[in-house]
Amino acid sequence: MKTKDKIKEIRKEIDKIDLKILELLNLRAKKVKSIFEEKDKNKIPFFDPSREKKIVDKLQKFNKGPLTRKDIEIIMDGIFKVYRSINKPLTIAYFGPSGTFTHQAALKRFGEKSVYVPCRTIENVFKEVEKERVDYGVVPIENSSEGVVTHTLDMFLESDVEITSEILLKIHHYLLSKEKSIQKIKKIYSHSQAFAQCQKWIEEHLKNAILIETESTSTAAERVKKERNSASIGSEIGAKIYNLNILAEKIEDFKENITRFLVIGRSSPEESGNDKTSILFSIKDRVGALHDMLVPFKEYNINLTRIESRPSKKKAWEYVFFVDFIGHKNNEKVKKALAKLKKNCIFLKILGSYPQAE
Repeated sequence: MKTKDKIKEIRKEIDKIDLKILELLNLRAKKVKSIFEEKDKNKIPFFDPSREKKIVDKLQKFNKGPLTRKDIEIIMDGIFKVYRSINKPLTIAYFGPSGTFTHQAALKRFGEKSVYVPCRTIENVFKEVEKERVDYGVVPIENSSEGVVTHTLDMFLESDVEITSEILLKIHHYLLSKEKSIQKIKKIYSHSQAFAQCQKWIEEHLKNAILIETESTSTAAERVKKERNSASIGSEIGAKIYNLNILAEKIEDFKENITRFLVIGRSSPEESGNDKTSILFSIKDRVGALHDMLVPFKEYNINLTRIESRPSKKKAWEYVFFVDFIGHKNNEKVKKALAKLKKNCIFLKILGSYPQAE
């Protein structure tokens, strides 16, 4: 058989398989619609990251190839994004405007079918979720090179939202301008964190440029769109949204530049088998107090992944501590550790348990 004829025959088989896949996808869609109708009646959140993780884990376990584990994850992620909005689109607030890295993170988690609401401040994202004007919110929490986003931590002190999910996004910075040559740039606009993450590159390539801070990378792009001899540091998607030229790409100083974002909602999911929990607590001011707070985690072999302190804003030199650890709040060991911790706290607040991002 000639090569062309062989390919033709194989393609006929693929066409039959595709029709079967379509039939199964529609059957799955009907089942998902039925579940969402039941959830809607009982006010149960549509987004269930722990269930999604269990599905992916199970399929990866039974997968015999040639698809890889990552292939399975990518395929199912696309399916989840479509099916989540099968009855009605999810509404997602994010720290905006459009084109920011938080916007990218929201798109990565929820896909194109959701409705997105940009917010000028992190506080506004929390308020939109609290007042039930949106289903979920997306906010930045920490960057691998620049550390924690303190304003997000502070909002958890004041708000009763819960962490539903986390998103890890690899951050690449681009120099954007209406100009076509880097030699014409005299001013650079961007967010303070973007400047910090590109400090060495700026010093090497545009050390005489005036640096002007803006509230977001997208605000910077908007300014540059109207000005000559100026550039902004932002995302690749920002270049498309604001119709700007990319004069230099991936200008971040550290190539492993990752930002972690949190999805906030009004409830946290059930156990997925690979979870993280976030808490905050305040302690009495005495010698060894913080050490005593950490002992229960060691006693029950619970791995702490992050600890941060912030002023309580209620009393001078009084601090609250934010802790992330591996495990779910419904796990027996975690329950026992938190019960011991609570005895020595002024207050303890569980911010949520959610599947750990890989």
